[in-house]
Amino acid sequence: MTIDRPIRTARELAGAGLIDAKAEEAISRVASRYAVAITPAVAGLIDRDDPNDPIARQFVPDPTELTLSPEERVDPIGDGPHSPVTGIVHRYPDRVLLKAVHVCPVYCRFCFRREMVGPQGLGTLPAAELDAAINYIAGHRQIWEVILTGGDPLVLSPRRLQEILERLRAIEHVKVVRFHTRVPVVEPERIDADLTAALKASGKATYVALHANHPRELSAAARAAAARLIDAGIVMVSQTVLLKGVNDHPEVLADLMRGFVETRIKPYYLHHPDLAPGTGHFRLSIEEGQALAASLRGRVSGLCQPAYVLDIPGGHGKAVVSANAISSEGGGSYTITDFRGNPHSYPPKE
Repeated sequence: MTIDRPIRTARELAGAGLIDAKAEEAISRVASRYAVAITPAVAGLIDRDDPNDPIARQFVPDPTELTLSPEERVDPIGDGPHSPVTGIVHRYPDRVLLKAVHVCPVYCRFCFRREMVGPQGLGTLPAAELDAAINYIAGHRQIWEVILTGGDPLVLSPRRLQEILERLRAIEHVKVVRFHTRVPVVEPERIDADLTAALKASGKATYVALHANHPRELSAAARAAAARLIDAGIVMVSQTVLLKGVNDHPEVLADLMRGFVETRIKPYYLHHPDLAPGTGHFRLSIEEGQALAASLRGRVSGLCQPAYVLDIPGGHGKAVVSANAISSEGGGSYTITDFRGNPHSYPPKE
């Protein structure tokens, strides 16, 4: 089946053969709570004959999303307490997130910002709020890196991106600009000469972190889009979320990490899933995650090794989930030490 435009409703999902028509009502309830969008590129990756297809699991809504667990949080990684002005998250001393847009070309069913993104979310920063965010960056000389995220910053037009980046060019203490995106995978045709030129407009060292969770996402079109960026001098790294039913198998993870390296993308982060509302069906235990991360050692090249990390709930930053960062409290609970050496509790999996 050929899909030529994004799928956004339960009826469209049924028409595309991605859900059973009998499930429309239940899926409509999910769609009224959390944004839905599946691009033609993603729809083309889904195996409709596989009820457990790992691509569909990431993007096709599931009624389970309306089941909440007591440990889940609207702001699971604590952006709010570290947002001095709208659009900025300043959690670490030398870098900030710049959230210029809260819209994505696709909406992951496990998204940790699912309460903030989409048509019902925070939208695009108005001009006055963007001015305040840029002024904040300019006024804090310790900020060495600006990370554009959201939302997906590459949904912005090349002209809009270039305007933002030319403003960052004027801030001397900013040396690195990084973009977090799914666009090369989910809308590869968007990565054209105009967009590539816009990404370099800051005149800074430019990095793109590509989010992909399964080796099938690295299609020929996605690899070609990445090559256009890399050949233009943009460095690419990866980020992957460890997800039950998607990549919780050693060979799947190994194939994904090899795929990144073959595409000249350095594996960077393997994220433990966050405590976002309605995402319990994606979460593994920390022990399971540690075993999967450990399975990559010796199985694949050192070039293919990401850091297995967990964002400590409450906004305390990332911890590498290894023996020196995490210890058991018993009963499935843990103590996790942040980058400042402070301990924090983490709840057991239900």
